[in-house]
Amino acid sequence: MVCRGLLLMLHRAGEIELPPVRQISLNPFLRRARPAPVLIDQTPLTGALSEIKPIAIEQVRRTAHEPLFNGLIEHHHYLGYEQPVGEHLKYLVWAQRRPIACLAWSSAPRHLGSRDRYIGWSATARRRNIRLVAYNTRFLILPWIRVLHLASHILGQVTNSLSHDWEQMYGHPIYFAETFIDPARFRGTCYRAANWRFLGMTTGRGKASTSKRPNRSFKEVQGYPLTPRFRELLSLS
Repeated sequence: MVCRGLLLMLHRAGEIELPPVRQISLNPFLRRARPAPVLIDQTPLTGALSEIKPIAIEQVRRTAHEPLFNGLIEHHHYLGYEQPVGEHLKYLVWAQRRPIACLAWSSAPRHLGSRDRYIGWSATARRRNIRLVAYNTRFLILPWIRVLHLASHILGQVTNSLSHDWEQMYGHPIYFAETFIDPARFRGTCYRAANWRFLGMTTGRGKASTSKRPNRSFKEVQGYPLTPRFRELLSLS
């Protein structure tokens, strides 16, 4: 790919002349089909948390239930489904033999000022250990589920098993979890109730920004240490 890129650059600069393109290959990732709708029981579920227990939380990445997860996120989460890049896990939450919630986790952003200051790691340690931080990209309680304290309970249960599940899938643990909350849409109550910590605000600039001017909404950064030794472990270089 590097050689092809160099040849294309030389061609565009007029230094060489490449032959005409003979075949255009389709990129299956660019034209990926959107997850299909799924038919599930949408009877409203309300009441106290104790009334719907037991609650089962299942990691469904690379399992037969992964398409169900993808379809629920695509059609019931306001951001829809996006295929994660890099290491990631997907969780389905079940009660009364039907899905009630979904959570997605992926590799963390490489640069995040408030998080990096909170951890206190060096640039070298961050480059080496960023893989030990997980980012909660999606959290969906299905819209017909209305159970008090359910969201914070799920967060607590998933973060208890996240590091172990990550190590089972990718061969290394996770020491810190993070997420973004759009305050224009949400208050983030369930994260606070689950003892997540406010780390600061984003700068409003994406990684593709070419200036210091905000080009998107400001979001809260919330973090959750998965071990008391997270600073020590993440600062190893």
